[in-house]
Amino acid sequence: MVPDLTSPVTQVQFGDLVGISQQAVSDLVRRRILVDGASADEWLLAYCDHLRGIAAGRGGEASLELSAERARLAKEQADKIEMQNAVTRGELAPAHLLEEVLARAGSRASRILETIPGMLRRRLPQLTSDDLAEVARVVAKARNIASSMTLADATASDDSDAAAADDAIDLEAA
Repeated sequence: MVPDLTSPVTQVQFGDLVGISQQAVSDLVRRRILVDGASADEWLLAYCDHLRGIAAGRGGEASLELSAERARLAKEQADKIEMQNAVTRGELAPAHLLEEVLARAGSRASRILETIPGMLRRRLPQLTSDDLAEVARVVAKARNIASSMTLADATASDDSDAAAADDAIDLEAA
């Protein structure tokens, strides 16, 4: 049975009329979409106006949330395409590939560094075994630093480079 639309109705009656729960009607009253104590026809007109607003994208909080989600999704999609383009242009590489390159470069540098004491022994016979041992110690330190490099080290501050330079100065003074 349809209630008299010219008089006020309860939230339960209005919910039954339009097919929503009493809690949903209460929320509409709380948000001042429906004016408490108004007639059923006023509620019906206000409710229909609210639904038209939502359909047109003027749905208040819900519409704002939906718009924000759409904007966030569009930004994420644009970021994904930008990253794919950077990979295609060779400007971006996976972290595991960069770590592999660092490991190979460290290994090659290590092999070159290991030849230094022997080369010095042949070219500079006047160097003592203590001199060559000191060179071997410095080479081993450099080799260990190179072999333990990670991507995190590449983004770290240059404090470790400054410490290495200080160590080199200490060696010269000795």
